[in-house]
Amino acid sequence: MPAETGSQAVRAADENEAAGASRKSVEADATDKKVGGLDEAELKELTELKARDREVRAHEAAHQAVGGQYAGAISLSYQRGPDGAQYAVGGEVSIDMSPVNGDPQATIEKMRVVRSAAMAPAEPSGQDRAVAAQAMQAMLQAQSELALEQKSTDSNADKPAAAASESDAASSVAEQGERSQSGADQPLPRSAQQARNSYQNIAALGPESASSGDGFLPISV
Repeated sequence: MPAETGSQAVRAADENEAAGASRKSVEADATDKKVGGLDEAELKELTELKARDREVRAHEAAHQAVGGQYAGAISLSYQRGPDGAQYAVGGEVSIDMSPVNGDPQATIEKMRVVRSAAMAPAEPSGQDRAVAAQAMQAMLQAQSELALEQKSTDSNADKPAAAASESDAASSVAEQGERSQSGADQPLPRSAQQARNSYQNIAALGPESASSGDGFLPISV
């Protein structure tokens, strides 16, 4: 009996020790699945939040960098992670879409910057693409206005040129008339006067005198 009793006591002690070892093993396994007090699901969520935070910040930074003076400050929305920290899960950058009053060319340049800013991120969102489309529409409208202005300017420039041409033509005609009138009043050269006098003298002599001789008129030089 004492021997048997002692054997039972030993077996009981061994069983208790085995149960304790098993319990410690389970606790160790549970501890291994936690990092910083987070379980496997929480660690996965934290990894996703960190990735989203980097993506959002890079996305909005690209808008702001390209938008330059037309881009506003970055606005972010946050979500608290399982570790207690805040992570960006959304964001936006305001952009100035107003045209430049009275200056279509400046509006065109501005809308080019706005469109580039909207499409700057590696993966533009639907809202980004909508802003880019609006910027393109404003750019086309400004180009149309600029073309009309240039056409009007060219038309106004042609009118004075045509008027000047007509004025020059009229002046030329007047000058020619003045020269003709002036030429009529000027005395003939001496040789011409002598020839005219000789013709008049011959005409005064009558047809008989004009027909006599060798057919040449005596012209004194």
